[in-house]
Amino acid sequence: MEFNVSSAELLKGMMDVSKAVPVKSALPILEYFLFELRGNTLRITASDQELTLRTEVEVDAKEDGSIAAPASQLIALFKALPDQPVAIRTTGESSFECVWGNGNSSLPFFPAADFPEIKGVSDEAQSLVFPAETLIEGISSTIYATADDEMRPAMNGIFFDITPENTTLVASDSHKLICYTTADVKAEEPASFILHKKPAGVLRSTVSKEDEEVKVAFDSSSVVFTFGSTVMICRLVVGKYPKYRDVIPQNNSNVLRIDREQLLSTVRRISVFANKASNHIKFDLKEGQLELTAQDLGFAIAAYEKLNCDYSGEDLTIGFKSSFLVDILANMSCETIVLKFADSRRAALIVPSEEESASEKLCGILMPIMVS
Repeated sequence: MEFNVSSAELLKGMMDVSKAVPVKSALPILEYFLFELRGNTLRITASDQELTLRTEVEVDAKEDGSIAAPASQLIALFKALPDQPVAIRTTGESSFECVWGNGNSSLPFFPAADFPEIKGVSDEAQSLVFPAETLIEGISSTIYATADDEMRPAMNGIFFDITPENTTLVASDSHKLICYTTADVKAEEPASFILHKKPAGVLRSTVSKEDEEVKVAFDSSSVVFTFGSTVMICRLVVGKYPKYRDVIPQNNSNVLRIDREQLLSTVRRISVFANKASNHIKFDLKEGQLELTAQDLGFAIAAYEKLNCDYSGEDLTIGFKSSFLVDILANMSCETIVLKFADSRRAALIVPSEEESASEKLCGILMPIMVS
C-alpha cells in the first residue's frame, strides 16, 4: 500500500472515526484503524464491535492495499504535524512508514484480515431520512433524560417512535420523561428502535452542520446512519420500551407560565440550600405568585425566593428534585415555559409556551416528591 495525502485531511478522517476506538480492549486489533485503499479513496474504519465508524478520504494513490494501523500513535503524530503532504507506504510484512517534509516515522501494522468483520443491516431493513439539524436537535433534547439501569437496558437509550404522521424521540429514567416530536420524518408503516445513549452522543457530535441529511437504515438488531462521507453502524438496545404516551398528563388544570431563564436561575440559587441527598425544593403556588423554598435541617440552612408569575389554578404546594428540574429547564431553549399540575402527587407536564415555535415539538414530565 502506498499513497500521498494532506496531513490535515488524513487527521480529520481519523478524528471523525476515533470515537469508536476503545481506550483499552481485550482484542488489541480494535485499538487500530482499518485502512483500505482502493483507487484514490482511502476508507478508514474504527470499531469496538458495538459501535463502528467509517469515513473516506481522497488521496493520491500509488498502490492499493489494506492494513490495520495503530490509532493512538497516528493521531498523536498527525496532531503534531503542520499541514503538509505526507507519504504513507508499507515497507515490509509488518511495518509502514510516514514520510513528511524533513522527517519520517516507522510504525507496525496488523494484517487487515485480522480486523473483525463489520456487519451492517439485513436486506429487510427499513429506511428513512432525517434532516441533520432535526436529528441533532432531537438527540440533544432527550439524551440527558436517559437512565443508567442494568436491570432495564431499554431505558438506557433513546426510543425512536416512527409513525405515518411523525417521529417522536423519547428518553426517560422513570423520574423524568422527555419527548421530542417532528413532522419532518415519517414512515408508511409504524416502526421503532432504541438507540443506546453512547452511540447517540457520538452521532450528535459527529454529524456536521454541513451535512444536510442523515440516511437511516435499521432492522431488529442494528442501525446504520449515513451522512456526508461517514457511516456509523451500531447495535440496537434489545427490549420493549414502556408505553410512554400513557403517562403523559392530559388534563392538568393548574397552569404556571413563567420566564424559563428566571425560573432556572432561581431554582439553581435555592437548591444550594437543599438537602444534598434529596435535592428537594418546594413550590408554593398562588394566583400571580410562586414561592420556592429549600432547607437542610441537618446543617440549619434554608432559603426561599418569591417570583411574580402567571399562575391560574388552585393554591398548590408541590415538591421536586431540583437537579431533575434544572436538567429539563436547561435543555429547553424557549423563552417562556409552561408547567401544568394536577395536584401535589401526580406528574407535572412541562412544555414551551404556546407562542413558542417548539411548543408542539417538546414536552417534559417530572414526577414530584413528597412535601414534608
